[in-house]
Amino acid sequence: MSFFIASAHAQDAAAPAAGFDPIQLVFMLGLFVVFYFIAIRPQRKRQKEHTSMMNELAKGDEVMTTGGMLGKVVSLDEGYVVLKVSDNVELKFQKASVHAVLPKGTLKKI
Repeated sequence: MSFFIASAHAQDAAAPAAGFDPIQLVFMLGLFVVFYFIAIRPQRKRQKEHTSMMNELAKGDEVMTTGGMLGKVVSLDEGYVVLKVSDNVELKFQKASVHAVLPKGTLKKI
């Protein structure tokens, strides 16, 4: 049967080189830098923009919530906002659920 399959011979495994490898360090730092610019930095920028938008909310602003509900700001608390979504319907939401401030007159056009 050894005619078709070559016989395997045991070989001494080469010992891995012990010590510091600067290429691995450069590779790991490069991965961190790429990850920072692709994931961490844009997320922080969006978070800062959303926080400033929440702090600048004022009575009378027309907003859209993360659920897609449109309304006009009637009153503001420290962490909550009351939106008028219809003639006799006012709903209370957390400020963080406000997704965007719409241009004035958007609700009248709809």
